[in-house]
Amino acid sequence: MYKVYEYPKCTTCKKALKFLKDNNIEFTDINLVEKTPTQKELSSIYKKSGLPIKKLLNTSGKKYKELNLKDKINEMTEEEILKLLSSDGMLIKRPIITDGKKVLIGFKEDEWNSL
Repeated sequence: MYKVYEYPKCTTCKKALKFLKDNNIEFTDINLVEKTPTQKELSSIYKKSGLPIKKLLNTSGKKYKELNLKDKINEMTEEEILKLLSSDGMLIKRPIITDGKKVLIGFKEDEWNSL
């Protein structure tokens, strides 16, 4: 069973959920804003993704820009970034899908086809 961290108003998340439904892939969806992952959960997601920590950030989001993170993020430690992400789900890149072992961040249909 997959967990999908998403935001219901996000068009990319809607496409991802449609993809899963169209392909009969069972999943549980988690609203990133209502139930923001903890710092520990985000740390696990980050490590399993194999991506640089900056890939977890929603760099096109309003919050990211309001907080001027573009200029601050390079000076922050991984722990500080994870703490910041766990404080506000709108800062997290979405959707995120995981089966507990593998993690994909963002929706790219060819990557998700590997599911």
